[in-house]
Amino acid sequence: MHRAAFLHGRVTLLPPESLAERLRSGLLSFPVTHFDADLRFDEPRYREHLAWQSGFDVAGLFAAGGTGEGFSLTTAEVDRVVRVAVDEVAGRVPVIAPATGATAVAVEQARSAQQAGASGVLLFPPYLTEAGQRGLVEHVGAVCRATELGVIVYSRANAVLHDATVVELAERHPNLVGLKDGVGDIERLTRTYAKVGDRLAYIGGLPTAETFALPLLQLGMSTYSSALYNFLPEFALRFYAAVRAQDRAEVYRMLNEFVIPYLDIRDRGRGYAVSIVKAGLTAVGRDGGRVRPPLTDLTPDELAELTELVRTVS
Repeated sequence: MHRAAFLHGRVTLLPPESLAERLRSGLLSFPVTHFDADLRFDEPRYREHLAWQSGFDVAGLFAAGGTGEGFSLTTAEVDRVVRVAVDEVAGRVPVIAPATGATAVAVEQARSAQQAGASGVLLFPPYLTEAGQRGLVEHVGAVCRATELGVIVYSRANAVLHDATVVELAERHPNLVGLKDGVGDIERLTRTYAKVGDRLAYIGGLPTAETFALPLLQLGMSTYSSALYNFLPEFALRFYAAVRAQDRAEVYRMLNEFVIPYLDIRDRGRGYAVSIVKAGLTAVGRDGGRVRPPLTDLTPDELAELTELVRTVS
C-alpha cells in the first residue's frame, strides 16, 4: 500500500521519506470536488471520479486542493472529502490532504489528516495576511510538529519561501519532504535546489503546469500537479512521459495541439483555472458540475469551444 493503512484498528503511517520517493516517481493530480445542484458536496459523484482517477498510473492525488476548491470548503467538509478520498482510493494511490488558513487551523487539519489515514499533507499559504520569512518558518514548523505525516509546503502568494528559509525548515523538520512552487522564479528555484538538493521533492504548481514542465525539469522538478489529468488522464500521462524523456518535439507538438488553445480559453476569466477543469469533465461526458462562488463557470459558448477542442485529443 502507498497510503496509511489500517491494521488491527491502528493506523500504519506511510513514512515521510517513502512519500517523497513516491511523489518524485510520477505525475500528480488534484481531483475536483463535486457539488450537487445546491452546491453541497456530492459524495457519490466524487467517489466515481476518484475511482476513475486512481485507475491510471498516477503518483499521488491531492484531495480538497486548489483544483478541488478546498478554499471554498468548510473545515468539516475538508475532513469529509479527505476521509472519502482515503476510503475510495483504498491504498491504490497516496492521498494528500490539505492544511489551510491560519496556523491553528492548519495544525488542526494536519492532525485530522493523520487520523483520516491520509498519506501526507500539503500546506497552503495562510489566508490573507502578509508574513515575513521568520513568521513563515514558525507557521510551517507548527504544522510539521503537529503530524508524523510527510508535509509538502506550497510556496506562492503571501507565503513565498526564500532559499535560506527552505534550508532552515529542511534542517529542522525531517518530515518536511516537499516544496511545491507556484511562482516560477528561476533564480529562487536555482538557489533553493543548489542549497537543498534532493533532500526535498520538488513539485511544479503553476496553473496548467504542463506549460512550464520542460524548463522546470532542469531545476530539479521531476513532477508537477496536472489539472488536465482530471478529464484527459491519458493525454496528461503522455505529456508527462514526453517531458521526462526531454522529447522537446513531442512536448511542443502537444502544447500546440491542445495545451495552448486550452490556455486561451482559460485566460478569458479570473478563476477559470479551476472552472475550466470541471468544464473539461463535462466535455468528456463525466459531468464536472458547477464551481462554488466566488468562482464562476464557463459560458455555454466557452464550454462548446472546449468540448470541440477536447475531441481533437480524445
